[in-house]
Amino acid sequence: MEKKRISLAQLDNLKKSFKRYGLHTVCQSAKCPNINECFKNKTATFMILGDVCTRNCAFCATSHGIPVNVDKDEPQKLAEVIKNLGLQYVVITSVTRDDLPDCGAEHFKNTVEVLKKEIPGLKTEILVPDFKGIEKNIDIVLASGPDVFGHNVETVPSLYKYRKGADYERSLKVLSYAKKKGFITKTALMLGLGETEEELLNVFKDLKNINCDILTIGQYLKPLKDNADVVKEYCEEEFEYFKNKALEAGIKKCVAGRYVRSSYFAEKIFREKM
Repeated sequence: MEKKRISLAQLDNLKKSFKRYGLHTVCQSAKCPNINECFKNKTATFMILGDVCTRNCAFCATSHGIPVNVDKDEPQKLAEVIKNLGLQYVVITSVTRDDLPDCGAEHFKNTVEVLKKEIPGLKTEILVPDFKGIEKNIDIVLASGPDVFGHNVETVPSLYKYRKGADYERSLKVLSYAKKKGFITKTALMLGLGETEEELLNVFKDLKNINCDILTIGQYLKPLKDNADVVKEYCEEEFEYFKNKALEAGIKKCVAGRYVRSSYFAEKIFREKM
């Protein structure tokens, strides 16, 4: 897959605009391989609630430790940047904030509500942490009316040793709860950490059983030297194979490929599904 490039000057200007408002993007914080392509198309996945995570997944490049205080003005700042970029579809994600009483749910709700109020017609996709599986926290977020509710299972159950603090069944329950409330649900898997085909097929069945609408599948790429090693590099034929297996299992929409990530071409996937 040939990737579009953005000039260093253009990339620097976009980064400066985010920094000026004190905003973060997962594109930068998680060292996403699609940063040039998405920034070229004036697309970004915005990361709220700071850039320090209270968990420490072995595959993630995001900083971990003691987070900063929540910026109450962040929703309005985000609205201004999105207006300036002329976006009509945005993905909002966050670090995990287990330190907060509601795990950041109210801030998610405020952010979506401000964006919808300030930018009429804006479509919002949220990619949320598990909120410790607490339903009242999930309800707070759902009350804002996101167009897509996303939560990543990330990998197969046997490899949750790389997701300390997370739980596979809890992640399924988060997705299932949102689906039962009538929302479009979305999740993502990384390949390359040591999963087997049988394990992946079982995850597809689990996602079908909770009626998850959209699945993205991509290659795990080791972001930093201290992160987990890549066990297997998948070829495009293998991604196509697993895409077809997911569809055969009954998942409505699946996108797979080496550089596919949960928010990659999010608007296109949403529009196609609708």
